[in-house]
Amino acid sequence: MDYEVMMNGNVRIGMYAPDFEAVSTMGDICLNDYKGKWVVLFSHPGDFTPVCTTEIIAFAKADTYFRKRNTCLVGLSVDSNASHLAWLYDIYCRTGIKVPFPIIADRNGTIARKYGMISNDISNTETVRNVFIIDDKGIVRAILVYPMNVGRCIPEILRLLEALQVAECNKASTPANWCPNEPIIQGSPKTFNELQERLQSIQKEQNGFNWYLSFKEQSQCCKAEFEEKETKKLEEKN
Repeated sequence: MDYEVMMNGNVRIGMYAPDFEAVSTMGDICLNDYKGKWVVLFSHPGDFTPVCTTEIIAFAKADTYFRKRNTCLVGLSVDSNASHLAWLYDIYCRTGIKVPFPIIADRNGTIARKYGMISNDISNTETVRNVFIIDDKGIVRAILVYPMNVGRCIPEILRLLEALQVAECNKASTPANWCPNEPIIQGSPKTFNELQERLQSIQKEQNGFNWYLSFKEQSQCCKAEFEEKETKKLEEKN
């Protein structure tokens, strides 16, 4: 474990996400259990609170869409497991919605502090609204932080996840305001000959601004890859 992470919770994009073992609403879990899948690890300030309740419901409704992207949701707060269970049962009784992902009971704040989920200027105990997107190799790919009084936009988290996956799969980038199935940015030319070829292509295809900014359609490689993994899992079960 990196000493800086252990002491300051300074988790950064590009580093391996710190592993943990925890009690959750779906039993004992550890981060390494999710290797091979993407993970959206998010914290919430407290159970039975209004903003958090709307977020848990929204995440639950979107769970299917995350799973289609080979991604698992994992929630966390410093409340007890009994409190989590009572809260989820209350949500179920009032809405009919079953929360299909685990919520970690981080009673002593070990995981929250390791990941920098607690802002001491706001609260010494409650977590702010953090989101960590961790790829299938265990690397942190994106970090979002929201204040306690503003709920997260779940479609934006899903959009960011898909942008990361599409960019990686296509060895490309996504432009401002990119949405799924829209064109993506091609990698920049590495040589002068490639630069000239890119300019000729732009002139012919009308698909760019200049040699350093041109677009292409995304391939479906990542979607096919996820579907292949799911097919293999089903075959192994049968």
